Amino acid sequence: MKCELLFVSLQHIYPKRMKHLIAPSVLAADFANLERDCKMINESQADWFHIDIMDGVFVPNISFGMPVMAAIKKHATKPLDVHLMIVDPDRYVEEFKAIGADILTVHYEACTHLHRSIQNIKAHGMKAGVAMNPHTPVSLLKDVIADIDLVCLMSVNPGFGGQKFIPNTYNKVKELKAMILEANSNCLIEIDGGVGLNNAKSLVEAGADVLVAGSAVFASENPIKTVQLLKSVDKA
Repeated sequence: MKCELLFVSLQHIYPKRMKHLIAPSVLAADFANLERDCKMINESQADWFHIDIMDGVFVPNISFGMPVMAAIKKHATKPLDVHLMIVDPDRYVEEFKAIGADILTVHYEACTHLHRSIQNIKAHGMKAGVAMNPHTPVSLLKDVIADIDLVCLMSVNPGFGGQKFIPNTYNKVKELKAMILEANSNCLIEIDGGVGLNNAKSLVEAGADVLVAGSAVFASENPIKTVQLLKSVDKA
């Protein structure tokens, strides 16, 4: 319900208020102190928990699965933004809904029938996101952009945290924003990978709506302050 209200307010207010969202990536948290780090996100100005699920097949890494996500849900007081970097994600839509996903994002490259995947996520009461790897043109979403709630642009090659930001992401954000406006869509643009205080402002100015930050938050001396600073950057 909290996520539904959040999205309703965004859809009607976002074009006027133009305030971006911050989604700390739990992949960069200290798993030995997961409850502590969940509490930090709750107490910060962050808007969502970003949760990366990796299978070691679609991407060359394995992160964590449903039991860990269920533990995060137990402590989280903010929406769970779940990013599936897995093959055949349609098999798990119902399970991720059951353990608390509010937004479920699947990869364009992993879905043979993307429209069906989007509709399946929505049918289970979640907001539907589509992620795209750095090499994938955003123009491929033109025929479904009106059906998507969120597009997650990977600004690094997916699979590992702490990678260097790919500058071409700025061009993709601008192109995608133009497509969204042309379609009169309420879709949000999320940036995932290499996001920090050095590029947050430029990304927001380019048209990004949601910034996923992992190492920039959890490796900082004061994560709550870092989230505040990421939240405070705005358009010129």
